[in-house]
Amino acid sequence: MELAPATESGTSSGAEGPGTALAVRREPAQSTTRPSGRSGALLALGATWVATRTLLVLLVTGVLRMPGGDITADVWLIYHGWYGVLQTGTFPLDDVTWQYPPGAALVILLPGLLPWSYLVSFWVICGIADAAAMALLVRTGMRKGRALTGAWVWVAGVPLLGPMIYNRYDVIVTAIAVAGLLALIRRPAVGGLLLGLGGIVKIWPLLGLIGTPSGRRTRRSWTAAAATAASIGFLLAAGMNGAFEFLTFQKDRGIEVESVGALPIHFARITGAWDGKVMMNYGSVEMLGPWVDVVSKVMLAGTVLGFGWLLLWRFTARRRNAATMYDAALAALLIFTVTSRVISPQYLVWLVGVAAVCLTVRGSSQRPVALLILAATPLTLVEFPLLFGDVVASKPGAIAVLTLRNLLLLAATVLSCIRLWRSTRRAERLPETVVLARPEPIAAAAFSVRPGIAYEQDLLDGIDRPRTSPGDRRQGARPSARP
Repeated sequence: MELAPATESGTSSGAEGPGTALAVRREPAQSTTRPSGRSGALLALGATWVATRTLLVLLVTGVLRMPGGDITADVWLIYHGWYGVLQTGTFPLDDVTWQYPPGAALVILLPGLLPWSYLVSFWVICGIADAAAMALLVRTGMRKGRALTGAWVWVAGVPLLGPMIYNRYDVIVTAIAVAGLLALIRRPAVGGLLLGLGGIVKIWPLLGLIGTPSGRRTRRSWTAAAATAASIGFLLAAGMNGAFEFLTFQKDRGIEVESVGALPIHFARITGAWDGKVMMNYGSVEMLGPWVDVVSKVMLAGTVLGFGWLLLWRFTARRRNAATMYDAALAALLIFTVTSRVISPQYLVWLVGVAAVCLTVRGSSQRPVALLILAATPLTLVEFPLLFGDVVASKPGAIAVLTLRNLLLLAATVLSCIRLWRSTRRAERLPETVVLARPEPIAAAAFSVRPGIAYEQDLLDGIDRPRTSPGDRRQGARPSARP
């Protein structure tokens, strides 16, 4: 009877005996209940995805309207403008709003391959990326030992960000990162290739490699990521002008009004202690003036310290499981986000995607972290686009919402790092050896027994009588009761 769970979980090595026979006889009864439960979960997931995405499409296309400005302008005005420039064989060198690695050009050019208008084609590509990420999370969650919780996080988290999510290309990058992370365990080279592709498009997917275990998996995934990013970057730099010009724009940026570093300046502005300017700068609304340089240096120091801690964790981690790579990726991404001078609302889809990957593994340490991220997503929708004008003006009510959102992200970061550290501190204890009772003799014709099994059992039986020879034990052995 005790052998049945071990056989089902795959820990039994294939020895045949009465316990195995019992496990085989139980399988039909279990197979009648499990698929029905999984079918119900899949049906619920599919129905929820269709309902939420239908609502999202209605909001995106303007059939239903939300308060706030026109969030489609980034696509039909900015992206489409870049598309026209990129078609000429050069990057938009005169446009300081171009703040992206050269691989972003591939995403901007992609809607031109579809037959509809640029705006509609962009929406279609975002919808396909959303559906692809969902399908990958469901497929992974259906595997043995995995869970569909990650798919639920994606289903719920994306629409909570509102129609903005289909009007930024971040959902496309997130889908690539999700595919890369999920591939790392079984196909590290493929996972590295996908994360390298995401990295040359928007940098942050490369953070998914921070938790790969030392050895062949790290060598394959890191090499594939570096080769992919370098080759695509080289080809774009060789074929187009100004591929890496975006790096010169970064140093002159201020503090974006939605970032964690902007909060003390907002509070000072509310009390009349700050007399700087808030204006569109390098593609986002930023704070310029007193204290901005000091806050920028503090945020940069936070980034350096955070990634220094990650390196310390990587070299001192003593215990790993199937979730460790994903948990480390989420911790790294949270550090990257909260210490950045910019937190645009679409950054939250990055966190939702990586949190969803973490929760495909039942042993993940990041479950409460994922809940904090989900709690931050509707607050992001409130501050942008609903209250964005008040955020820019530093109105107390809007800043209270922004403060709560940023504190949730900060708490998620600290909690993520703590739980990652604790989950990898102790070396995993080996399971205790279980000595099974010897079964009653059975006819060889009914069950084929590997000869080594009898010898191994004979050795185990002599553990408590080390001075007794194997022959004496065989002569004095008596069949024990059936388990």
